[in-house]
Amino acid sequence: MTPDVVCLRPEADFVNVGVTPPTSLSIAYRTPDDAALADLIRVARAVVIPAVGPALAADLFAGSAVKLVQVTGAGVDRLDAVAMKELGIAVCNVVGGSNETVAEYAVAGALLLLRRLAWADHEIRVGNYTTFRARMVADSLRGIDGLTIGIVGFGNIGASVARAFRCLGADIVLHDPATPDPAVVDELHATPLPLDELLAVADVVTLHVPLLPETRGLLGRRELALMKPDAILVNAARGGVVDESALAEALAADRLGGAAIDVYDGEPPDSSNPLFALDGAAARRVLFTPHIAGVSRQSWARLFRAAWDNVEDVVLRGQAPRCRVY
Repeated sequence: MTPDVVCLRPEADFVNVGVTPPTSLSIAYRTPDDAALADLIRVARAVVIPAVGPALAADLFAGSAVKLVQVTGAGVDRLDAVAMKELGIAVCNVVGGSNETVAEYAVAGALLLLRRLAWADHEIRVGNYTTFRARMVADSLRGIDGLTIGIVGFGNIGASVARAFRCLGADIVLHDPATPDPAVVDELHATPLPLDELLAVADVVTLHVPLLPETRGLLGRRELALMKPDAILVNAARGGVVDESALAEALAADRLGGAAIDVYDGEPPDSSNPLFALDGAAARRVLFTPHIAGVSRQSWARLFRAAWDNVEDVVLRGQAPRCRVY
């Protein structure tokens, strides 16, 4: 049977969060390394993919019947933008579904590092309760209230992150290459700044930009050197936005308070990643997570419903695709 849709994530992902893929469509569930993938895509009318995963070669889509590639999240960097435009295939994402979940991650990551909660857990487990508690008290660790939070990338996600920190009493500064929504800036009493100025004044810097040629290596040695020595960096955007070697050097030299790292320049990261070579106190100032900042049962349910609704509208009803990126 010729499928209407090829889906590169398992059906169980949808069912487990209470989303039933549309029975009105014939759906072939496959993995990126499936030997039959190219033949299936050639005849399908739509392809559904996760935002995270290996790059998909443009020749998979050349000469195919595909009219829509639907991403079940925000990032579209698995696809060759130039090739998809030339082929006339609409690439759509889902915006807004994981905003609050990413905001939760950014606040939680910042707090874990600011208050050394994960580090304290380790010290207690190895018998250092008294000495480490005394150190935490003596160092007068900070909470969020009254801090300056720098949001780099002030789209839907960045604005939600700003709201979460603002609710805890933080002041918000922002940087976005595009012009942010002035109503949202006013709502949050946020101050737009050039990137260098933001890095110099922020107690926490949290990144929410897509990975584009102009954002690759956005934070390198020069930029990290501008940050306060006790500042926290949260990267829930894409790994390539930060120079990982430069970040490891800053942490090892005690020139940065800590970093919450959810994304990596190569995923999954291998053992050669310089951040994994950190030891001692520098290692305790890093929180590693496996690209799950936007993942929760609630966010996946919202993302999946919106993705399948768009696929149905395009494939079955001939409607124009929503949230078309290119």
